[in-house]
Amino acid sequence: MRLALSLGARGQGRTWPNPAVGCVIVKGERVLGRGWTAPGGRPHAEPRALDQAGAGARGATAYVSLEPCAHHGQTPPCVEALISASVARVVVAMEDPDPRTRGQGVARLRDAGIAVTEGVLRDEAARAHSGFVSRITRGRPALTLKLAGSFDGRIATASGESRWITGDLARRAVHGMRARHDAVMVGAGTVRTDDPNLTVRGLGVAHQPVRVVISRRLDLPSDSVLAQNAHEVPLWLCHGEDAAGGVQAAWRDRGARLIPCATAPWGQLDLSDVMEALGREGLTRVFCEGGGALAASLLTADLVDDLVGFTAGIALGAEGQPAIGAMGVAALGEAPRFILRDTRAIGPDILHRWTRGPV
Repeated sequence: MRLALSLGARGQGRTWPNPAVGCVIVKGERVLGRGWTAPGGRPHAEPRALDQAGAGARGATAYVSLEPCAHHGQTPPCVEALISASVARVVVAMEDPDPRTRGQGVARLRDAGIAVTEGVLRDEAARAHSGFVSRITRGRPALTLKLAGSFDGRIATASGESRWITGDLARRAVHGMRARHDAVMVGAGTVRTDDPNLTVRGLGVAHQPVRVVISRRLDLPSDSVLAQNAHEVPLWLCHGEDAAGGVQAAWRDRGARLIPCATAPWGQLDLSDVMEALGREGLTRVFCEGGGALAASLLTADLVDDLVGFTAGIALGAEGQPAIGAMGVAALGEAPRFILRDTRAIGPDILHRWTRGPV
């Protein structure tokens, strides 16, 4: 099952709106077939692994990181492929939350006389499929907030200088994280200040995540890098109803996809509506890279599922720009709390990962 999970991880960032599933076909001590969800979400992991195993799949055991689908979509159900291949046993990590399959995939396998074992490495599978589960059960993608700053939590000096606080290895790691997410998201302020590209570079990766910018009025620089390559790399702009029609048309002409979102009573875009809109578009995993105001708003709205921090051994002082903007927290009990999951050295910097804590 660990192998199946590692195979599934190869598809992260490329299979949405489908989950990134892994499958291994085993008979005796031999691995006869390995498969993972193909880019675009199909073919699924099970038929790819079965094709590799061929006739050897008869009487074998299939290890699958998510319950095999039981519904007809653009491809036949994976349970039918497993039944037709005459496997003897299927080991499933976790139930598929999609109501079209939930529990039905396992039931159909058992009805066909195939032994089923459930719940193997369930917790690991739940983390691997957290984005897909979030979209199905909450209507929005899972959100990871990345912050990179100084030891004292600053992302720039008072003058705005920020390149580079962290080192080359940390920035390379960020590109790897981008590649494993469906989309990279920033606010309009980051576009105006940093003119980012938001692409995956230096890793030999052929695909690019969707670039999402949250901008109520679409008041973004027309000469920005994002504007220049919107026809080559997907660019989605989440905007409010008050964005001028001429501005909307100009961005469409540049190749951007416009997504209208609701405006909150306090005048900014309603971030819950933004995330739900991205879920309707099929995204399952979003990687947010700031800036400070957007980070604060997402945390305040309880929309952050995971935190990724890169901390450099440099101090910028109180006059430096904070990594997270004002949140209006008056008591510790009001602050969102996360649980440390991992920490390690990345060159001269520290990487720390946190996940949403109990309510």
